[in-house]
Amino acid sequence: MYIVNQLISNKILISGLVGWATAQILKTIIFLIVNKKLNLERLFGDGGMPSGHSATVSAVALSVGLECGFNSALFAVATIIAIVVMHDAMGVRLETGKQAKYINEMTELIEKLSGTELSNEEKLKEFVGHTPFQVVMGGILGIVVAILLHL
Repeated sequence: MYIVNQLISNKILISGLVGWATAQILKTIIFLIVNKKLNLERLFGDGGMPSGHSATVSAVALSVGLECGFNSALFAVATIIAIVVMHDAMGVRLETGKQAKYINEMTELIEKLSGTELSNEEKLKEFVGHTPFQVVMGGILGIVVAILLHL
């Protein structure tokens, strides 16, 4: 029970989890509004608006600063990790999603020409990265979550 109490009183951990969950819920709602259909995979999926990765790491980094001080080694490490994760989300992962889209389109063409069909498990995930705007919005969301949880 002692460990559970420690976990639920850890503002840094809670901040990251709430940042992620909020981003995933918003991502699902935005997908529903834009595409006029509910896709529950967006609750746990990568990519989309806002970035759950960015919301998580920015909430954690700011929470570390608020809890441990902005001149602490922990804040420095959390901030650098946040920058790397956010950069990766709109760099390598965004390009991976673009490549997956083109490969899936080529696969569909081959399926039509050959008369065979691939299962959904064999198709590549296209929602894996983020645009810079999605990353910024996720970062802002994480900052807001951290501030609200530390008031």
